[in-house]
Amino acid sequence: MLGYLVAVLRDRGAAEDVLQEVFAEAWRRGRSYDPSRGTAEAWIMTMAKSRAIDHLRKRVPEPSETVPEGEDLTTVADDLHERWRVAAFLDRLPADEAALLRMRFQAGWSQSKIADATGTPLGTVKMRMASAMKSMRVMMLSEEAA
Repeated sequence: MLGYLVAVLRDRGAAEDVLQEVFAEAWRRGRSYDPSRGTAEAWIMTMAKSRAIDHLRKRVPEPSETVPEGEDLTTVADDLHERWRVAAFLDRLPADEAALLRMRFQAGWSQSKIADATGTPLGTVKMRMASAMKSMRVMMLSEEAA
């Protein structure tokens, strides 16, 4: 389970934190486990997947604020502003769509990898990403028009 969380979150510390949350939740909700619906391992892995997605949704991109040597400070400031602008748009999207865009563009995952990691059908991932991109475009055009 830890290996799965590290692969999904790409941060061992975050994976360990999420794993601890999962085990605590399993302990608290143990009485609700129904063996007729699946194995205990599957039940706990479902919780792990859900908590990993929650963690990814909460992540806010942290643009680098360092100025690379030889870079124009104005260009770096404009780039930083644009990253924060995009982060603000992502926060206005439905959580599931924002999480998909973060996995695709921040983590660099393919749509197939996202589908595998989240247990979402590939067609659904593609549809949600298209919807999210359209919403982002509308928000950006609306802001530019204002």
